[in-house]
Amino acid sequence: MWEATVKILSILGALGVFLYGMKVMSEGIQKVAGDSMRKALATMTKNRFSAVFTGFFTTCLVQSSSASTVLVVSFVNAGLLTLVESVGVIMGANLGTTITAWLVAFIPKFKIVTIALPMIGIGLPLFFTGKNRWRSFGETLIGFGLLFIGLSLLKDQVPTASDITGGAADTVKYWITFIQDSQYFSTLLFLFAGIILTLVVQSSSAAMAITIACAWNGWLGDDPLVVFQSCAAIVLGENIGTTVTAWLASLSANVNAKRAARAHFLFNVIGTIWAFLLIGVITNVIWNSLHIFPDWMIDIKTSKADGGIPAGLVKVAFAVAIFHTTFNLTNILLLLPFTTKIADIVQKWVKDKPNGEDAPTIQYISQNLVDLGELNIVEADNALKNFSTHCISMFDGYVKVFDNPDEDMSPLVSKLKGMEDDADLMMHDITNYLVHCTSQEMSEQNAEKITGMLRITAELEECSDSIYRLVKLAERKYKKGNVLSEEHKTNIRIFTTEIKNYLEFAHDTIMKKADLEQVAEFDIKTSDLRNQFNKLAMKRMKDGNVKLEMININTNNELRGIANSLTHIIRTSSEIAH
Repeated sequence: MWEATVKILSILGALGVFLYGMKVMSEGIQKVAGDSMRKALATMTKNRFSAVFTGFFTTCLVQSSSASTVLVVSFVNAGLLTLVESVGVIMGANLGTTITAWLVAFIPKFKIVTIALPMIGIGLPLFFTGKNRWRSFGETLIGFGLLFIGLSLLKDQVPTASDITGGAADTVKYWITFIQDSQYFSTLLFLFAGIILTLVVQSSSAAMAITIACAWNGWLGDDPLVVFQSCAAIVLGENIGTTVTAWLASLSANVNAKRAARAHFLFNVIGTIWAFLLIGVITNVIWNSLHIFPDWMIDIKTSKADGGIPAGLVKVAFAVAIFHTTFNLTNILLLLPFTTKIADIVQKWVKDKPNGEDAPTIQYISQNLVDLGELNIVEADNALKNFSTHCISMFDGYVKVFDNPDEDMSPLVSKLKGMEDDADLMMHDITNYLVHCTSQEMSEQNAEKITGMLRITAELEECSDSIYRLVKLAERKYKKGNVLSEEHKTNIRIFTTEIKNYLEFAHDTIMKKADLEQVAEFDIKTSDLRNQFNKLAMKRMKDGNVKLEMININTNNELRGIANSLTHIIRTSSEIAH
């Protein structure tokens, strides 16, 4: 009993080293190449072929199709990717995850320490002594080394079927043999086993490594072709199981993000169905074609005592890698022409909300295995721009209320109150989102960027508050029966026009470098307008309506307050961009 417990814990430990190595490596790569990956996902997806390549490239880097598809869901949620573009990226992500099978296939060809330990040896001093990108590069090397060591440990820690004796082991062997004799029923059961395995470990890469380790060690039988066919069925199941992560991530997201997750599921299920029906033909063709590959690619040490693989099962991992790649590549070629059709299907599957657009919220979407804080910052960029657009819409509403004193504007005032509440919610959500992004260690540059973004968020919320206070001032003026003179109206329209121009200028420069001389001109001009108009109001107080002039002064001060917030926003954005 004790030995069995130790062995189980050892297998879990090997799996833990593999998963932790993947996490460290992925987060290191995000810090080294995060900007390039963000730009690729945001700009290189305009046609279906470049979208597939972008998904493939991203997944090869982060070594997790789940992480890539969660990122796609996040970008669709932010409006950075369209639904059709996301389908192409998801297809590429499926192909990118096949790299894991090739890594597993080639791991036994050499002693792992000859590569893994030197990688960690190079990465360690860089991690502790390097700065910024060099430190992140060291982290990436350490992660790669741990990933390789984890794969090797997993191969060695899974016991061979012949080494285990007893009733439980014999029962497992009996049922596996019984299942394998059932042809399509066997394939179906192994397919479900692949789904469950991926759901448990939450990583198709880890599930792939476990599957091949079990095959090498005889748990799926001794006949190499039968073992390969069982592994192929498990791989198909893993292909469906990996979609669950993105599906769960989309639950709190908007309609389009849910559709992207369903598109991932639909694409993988369609591929699994045709591959399931043809699995016998496909596996036989691949197995009988192995002889065309050079021996050095397939031959692995066969002495178990030396850490090798039993002779009869040598080719299984290589065949699985070929099957995994062939299946995903074929599925892409078959379905790539139908990306628009897939998008149409999921649009009918996930209906638009009956009350129109989703609420203006932003949710932090990631997964436990590989945190995407570095890459998800781009979603916060977009959320800030949406917040800025929201403020401009509110200001347009205020101007409409001001310009129509003789009409009942109470419905618009109520709408603007709702928009002010939405602005509070947007500030809360963006702030929480940025805090989530910093929950994992990230580059110094991005940490400084998030600090600036938090300040921009607060200033945008202050803008929305000032705009709503302007609405209340206008409403109060009309309710009291105060009538503005043409001079009043002209002055306020001059000021509001200047603020509208400043709002649009700020919107165009959020998270970008701005012309600071032009900013200074806006700042000086709005300050001068406030001082000029307030002095005129003070003069009119002697002979006019004091309450009306106080409303006028408060209006000028609120308009100037908006300008102050915009100046802070633009300067902070320029600092971040610089």
